[in-house]
Amino acid sequence: MADRYVLVVDDQMNNIETLGEVLGDEHDVHFALSAEQALAQIALHIPELILLDIMMPDMDGFQLCEILKAKAETRDIPIIFITSLSTPVEETRGLEAGAVDYIIKPFNASIVRARVHNHLELKRTKDLLRVLSQTDALTGLANRRRLFEHLESVQDKAQRLDQPLSVLLIDVDSFKPYNDLYGHIAGDVCLQRVAGVIQSSLRSVTDMAARYGGEEFCCVLENADQELALQIAERIRASLEALQIPHLHSMVVPYVTVSIGVATSSPDHRSAQMNLLIAADKALYLAKDQGRNRVVC
Repeated sequence: MADRYVLVVDDQMNNIETLGEVLGDEHDVHFALSAEQALAQIALHIPELILLDIMMPDMDGFQLCEILKAKAETRDIPIIFITSLSTPVEETRGLEAGAVDYIIKPFNASIVRARVHNHLELKRTKDLLRVLSQTDALTGLANRRRLFEHLESVQDKAQRLDQPLSVLLIDVDSFKPYNDLYGHIAGDVCLQRVAGVIQSSLRSVTDMAARYGGEEFCCVLENADQELALQIAERIRASLEALQIPHLHSMVVPYVTVSIGVATSSPDHRSAQMNLLIAADKALYLAKDQGRNRVVC
């Protein structure tokens, strides 16, 4: 059964066929006959690993490797040079360009299989560690660090595509009295349930939810104007209220509620990252000042 998507880039079809036979039983092997073809394929589907020849027409493997390592979306792809160039100078250049390994032709099939397997396992571990470093341990949502990275990225995208961008800041009403009354373990469970409501209320692909800190959460809504952002915010508020999680010390109603501040950056009025968050925070303050358990834009 195929394991992971491996891209072989070589201008010699016989090399591609040989590597396909060596790796095909364990991996989903694709091929490109030039660097240009490789870039086109990678734009459509990012491979888990690339086996790259150096001597190719138009653009050599060194240049392709440097291009891929310069882009955020492709820099973490493991690249193994597999080439007939065997001098220490060429091998050093390949590793300095960003490759993780260097195999000299003619190659041994078992060595290729072993090195591909090892580098895929290493990438799997790195990917897991990266996810863990960007995830809030309690709620499973993105953490504050990931939030700021994502917001910066989507703001650039919104500007490039001339799209609106919205941010929601969500605060659990009277959460300290909840913790005092029910205990911190119950408080943690409460935050997990709130996080679940938030995540299930968002659009699956274009929105991201994060734990902003304590009992505050933040949602980044790509290509969402003010009207849509308000609809999503109200869905979150109403869905949590409908759960009726008991909260006898609430200042609003006898169950857990949230207040939500909404801010939108329109295509004709761009806001810096912190300005958008500050605007959402001001709206959240107004929501609390006006009685809590409400959405304010």
